[in-house]
Amino acid sequence: METAKQTTLKGSFSLFGKGLHTGLNLTVTFNPAPENTGYRIQRIDVDGQPIIDAIAEKVLTTDRGTTIGDGNIKISTIEHGMAALYAMGIDNCLIQVNGPEFPILDGSAAMYVDKINEVGIVEQNAQKDYYIIRKKIEIKDETTGSSIIILPDEQFSITAMCSFDSKFISSQFATLDDIKNFAEEIAPARTFVFVRDIVPLLEHNLIKGGDLDNAIVIYEREVSQDKLDQLADVLKVARMDATKIGYIQHKPLIWDNECTRHKLLDIIGDMALIGRPLKGRIIATRPGHTVNNKFARLMRKEIRKHEIQAPIYDPNEEPIMDNIRIRQLLPHRYPMQLVDKVISMGPTSIVGIKNVTANEPFFQGHFPEEPVMPGVLQIEAMAQCGGLLVLSQLEEPERCSTYFLKIDDVKFRQKVVPGDTLLFRVEILHPVRHGISSMKGYMFVGDHVVSEATFTAQIVNNK
Repeated sequence: METAKQTTLKGSFSLFGKGLHTGLNLTVTFNPAPENTGYRIQRIDVDGQPIIDAIAEKVLTTDRGTTIGDGNIKISTIEHGMAALYAMGIDNCLIQVNGPEFPILDGSAAMYVDKINEVGIVEQNAQKDYYIIRKKIEIKDETTGSSIIILPDEQFSITAMCSFDSKFISSQFATLDDIKNFAEEIAPARTFVFVRDIVPLLEHNLIKGGDLDNAIVIYEREVSQDKLDQLADVLKVARMDATKIGYIQHKPLIWDNECTRHKLLDIIGDMALIGRPLKGRIIATRPGHTVNNKFARLMRKEIRKHEIQAPIYDPNEEPIMDNIRIRQLLPHRYPMQLVDKVISMGPTSIVGIKNVTANEPFFQGHFPEEPVMPGVLQIEAMAQCGGLLVLSQLEEPERCSTYFLKIDDVKFRQKVVPGDTLLFRVEILHPVRHGISSMKGYMFVGDHVVSEATFTAQIVNNK
């Protein structure tokens, strides 16, 4: 069972530089934030210093970068910083910026990663809330041919396949099989732009801060010497021979597929706006910020449908506790032993199984013509599962029993009937003190929550 905790920064750090589109001198500061905060961005240069949640629905535009906003308050070019937070496993962060965009820095996420490593990461108390992909989810843009697919996988991984409208740089792909390799394999990849796109961007009052220190410029279609000279003057670089096609940059390419690695970086930054870390494999074809955001919004809708996910159950795996071990820990016997086996257990959480058969004794009276498992027994089954977690951590569990003190927030969502396999997921809410334990329990049939409750129990030494 995944028992990773949420994380935040150990301290604050700031980065300084010019904005890609505005050319303004900007400072962005990343700060620790309480658990369950997520990512939030604050414009400290605006009256009231408004804070905007960095989520997919807040994206206003995806032209040459990702811009989030609320009303007239906008923050652009956030994707590199967001990619660094997500890839480094940081769940909660308050970001403050003194202008309408993040500084472009060197056009990559490397400086963000370096600063995160410098200040360090601290573990928090709340569990990291992974969203586990159980089925293929896909979005397509028929106009551009772009698509993003996510498939089940044991961890987060991603492949990007790009096809550029260029004879000089046509098709490339890049893969990140393990997010832990982001810092070395993806973060240093710089943003890029084609010469043919620069003039229109300048005409639209964009990339005022663009230069060869923060972007790879690709000269792949010959233009007149006069036009190339004008462009060189804008970029403040030496004039070049218009007949020589190739890359224009101060630093050589790090990888032959650096452009596609940067596309992969952008995808990760846009996936950070989903609001929860994913376990799944993304396959992106001709990705861009527009299709990235459409996919992030689709994922947020999918998560809302399955806010509480059922544990993964493989009946072929050996249980952590079988029926014999359960009988050693719990005093319950037929017909009140309501947990058949435990399939997963961590320091603060447990997953148990109960197979409901037509021979359950309570079906004789509840109800003879329509057998339904009583709600009180569903709560009892969850509590027994929680009791196994608590008792298993004691030195002499066979000398103790657990008793209900309080049950709250009980909800029953659908009937439990013969043939159902029940999965219990119970989490300890607070450390056990004075023999008192508070727990939150969910019961699933398939992927659906059928009941839930919060309960408090007391651990008592048997006489």
